[in-house]
Amino acid sequence: MIRPASLSAVCRQCRCNSATQQAYYERIKTRVKTSESVIEALVPDSSRFARVNQQRQEIHSIDSPYPPLYGVPIGVKDIFHAKGYATKANAEVPSEELTGAQGPIISRLRAAGAVILGKTVTAEFAHYDPGPTRNPINYEHTPGGSSSGSAAAVAAGYCPLSVGTQTIGSIIRPAAFCGIVGFKPSFNRLSNEGIITLSESADQTGYFTQNIESAIFAAEILFDEWRPIPRIKSPLRIGVPSQAYIQQADAVGISHFENHVQTLDSTRHEIVQLDILGNISQINTRHERLVAAEAALSHHELYDQYAGDYSSVLSEMIESGQDVSVAERKQAQVSQRTLRRQITDVMKDNNLDILVSPAATGPPPEGIDSTGDPIMNLPWSHAGVPVITFPVSQTDTGLPLGLQCIAPFGHDEELLRMCEVVADAL
Repeated sequence: MIRPASLSAVCRQCRCNSATQQAYYERIKTRVKTSESVIEALVPDSSRFARVNQQRQEIHSIDSPYPPLYGVPIGVKDIFHAKGYATKANAEVPSEELTGAQGPIISRLRAAGAVILGKTVTAEFAHYDPGPTRNPINYEHTPGGSSSGSAAAVAAGYCPLSVGTQTIGSIIRPAAFCGIVGFKPSFNRLSNEGIITLSESADQTGYFTQNIESAIFAAEILFDEWRPIPRIKSPLRIGVPSQAYIQQADAVGISHFENHVQTLDSTRHEIVQLDILGNISQINTRHERLVAAEAALSHHELYDQYAGDYSSVLSEMIESGQDVSVAERKQAQVSQRTLRRQITDVMKDNNLDILVSPAATGPPPEGIDSTGDPIMNLPWSHAGVPVITFPVSQTDTGLPLGLQCIAPFGHDEELLRMCEVVADAL
């Protein structure tokens, strides 16, 4: 089950006094000890809480005023380099071949006073081959991927904030499957430096929290030149993409989504049906070919030496990517920019505030041998536009479904405020 861990509330506990912070960490330690043998959201670390205590001692030397995340535990997807931690990427390739310098996102979090609870489990090299992580909502179901551990750690209440990446659907889908909030900002709004690259044109850094308020709180810390926007009170004009795109979801996902749209329509918000993404099959193919081509490039040296250590599913993608021509790859990159402009133009022409769609094809599938289908997230990743998901309903058996909200490129601040309005209505 999800345990409450609002980021602002945890910040208050950690800043209150040393005894309150110590009591909070004792609860986290107990929670991890009780649940982690089943959930397996964190990369195993026999020195986990010794590391945590060392980091806490270091931040205790900071004089008041305390930094905004003073003492707050975070999870770090194991493709991010973090000083003092090995980067393994859930791969069989020797970890010493995967080392790299800590990037600005982890440095900024640490400078803000955050404490790394641990690296979080990822699918192999942030692709499809899953790790052992189970969904905290229901252990018999996948948490999604590739940022599986980052989503599960927040959902399990280990930490109120974790970082991940999305190349197709690796933030939004696991957030939806685990019943939490996932935010993928506009492409390059958060730095991709200091990660193991899968696709240079498609990798996008983002994060997980348990509620929208926490997502806004984190954005104010993580983003350069964040523009604070007051809470929005007026009704919204909300766009729904074409049925060619929506019908990629399964029957349960479509049924819940239609109910969500009907609810929004009945609460003074105006719904506008759109033709955008009518060519979704071509977009899907272009993005998948682009990712494969760029994975082949980014893994060229490693794969030449350690091909036998790669999973069959990743090997197949890399080898297919080797057959993608330079011209086809460039055409796919042009497609990214074209779709980005189309989304902006359609929303402007229709005077839309936001787009909505299913966050995944449906509820989390049973079993952990697959992370589920990212197809509902693909066009927004292809365009590099900002996307957020939050939980809105559940199946009769208690499995969560999320709603995906989308804004034009660069409108990250507006997206977070408008999704508050949508969430309130639902």
